[in-house]
Amino acid sequence: MQSRTSRQSPHNPVAHGMDDDPRLAAEPAAALAAARRRAVRDGDRQIDTAHLLHSLLEQDPQVRAAFDGGPQLARLLGYLVQRSIGYGLRWQSGVEDSGTLPVVTVIEALSPLAAAALEHACVRAARRDGARARGVDLLAAIVADPQARAVEVLTRAAVDIHALRARIEDGPQEREARAGGGEGAC
Repeated sequence: MQSRTSRQSPHNPVAHGMDDDPRLAAEPAAALAAARRRAVRDGDRQIDTAHLLHSLLEQDPQVRAAFDGGPQLARLLGYLVQRSIGYGLRWQSGVEDSGTLPVVTVIEALSPLAAAALEHACVRAARRDGARARGVDLLAAIVADPQARAVEVLTRAAVDIHALRARIEDGPQEREARAGGGEGAC
């Protein structure tokens, strides 16, 4: 399988070896660092959206709150753990990509979809209130692309993606942003 990657962005913190992107709040920055460690530990060639999802769930209580209670969250975490201990070996040989990017031979630290999700999260936060991107911004960006591995993981864990998106958009901070004149979402 040939690798597909996007061009490196000056705002791609992982591609440049930095986990301290000033556009990210503490929780998504910590999740990005944890996702990097998880990908290295698992022997994956890139950080994909499933690595980001797993790390967000561990790092950010607001992301956990977006899910429909304990049983759904437990099932999802169980599936992610299975993936990290070997279930996901079929994913290690490929690069997460929706197929719309040109084929190149250079491999970045973030998969193309993970890099796009990170960028989308920052744009979403800037449009909302100009603040740094939160974990829920990154979660919203991750679940926006049906080709993302995180969406496959969520689907296999019986998470209703449409209901999850609605809970994200109707979360307490989004309601506050809309009441204060923010746009809420991209």
